Amino acid sequence: QVQPVESGGGLVQPGDSLRLSCAPVSGGTFSGSAVAWFRQAPGKEREFVAAIRWNGGMIRYADSVKDRSTISRDYAKNQVLLQMNALKPEDTAVYYCAVGRPIASTIRTESAYGHWGQGTQVTVSS
Repeated sequence: QVQPVESGGGLVQPGDSLRLSCAPVSGGTFSGSAVAWFRQAPGKEREFVAAIRWNGGMIRYADSVKDRSTISRDYAKNQVLLQMNALKPEDTAVYYCAVGRPIASTIRTESAYGHWGQGTQVTVSS
C-alpha cells in the first residue's frame, strides 16, 4: 500500500461537473488495494463516497452520489478518478482519497483504510 495524493478540487457552480484524481506517490502502485473517496463537510463527520478495487471487481457508491458519479481506474496514468456530475451545494466538502485492503463488507468503512491523502477542497456555490 502506498500514500495517495489527491488533485482536481475547486470552486464550481451548482449543476457543474468535476473530476477528482488520486495517484500514489512517485514510484508507488495501488496494485492489490482498494481505493476509496471519503468527504467531510464543515461541522459533519467524514463519510464514504465511492470505492473501487484496483485489480478489478468491486465498485461501491454512497446513495447520495451513485446516480451522479463514476469511479474508475486509469491504468495508463496509474490513478483513480472520481467523476461527479450535477453537483449540489451539499457536495461541498474536503474530499479524501484512501487506500487499504478491505474485505467486501468493510469497503465503505473508514477504519478499513490505512493510508490517506491530505484532501482536496470542493466548493459548490453560485
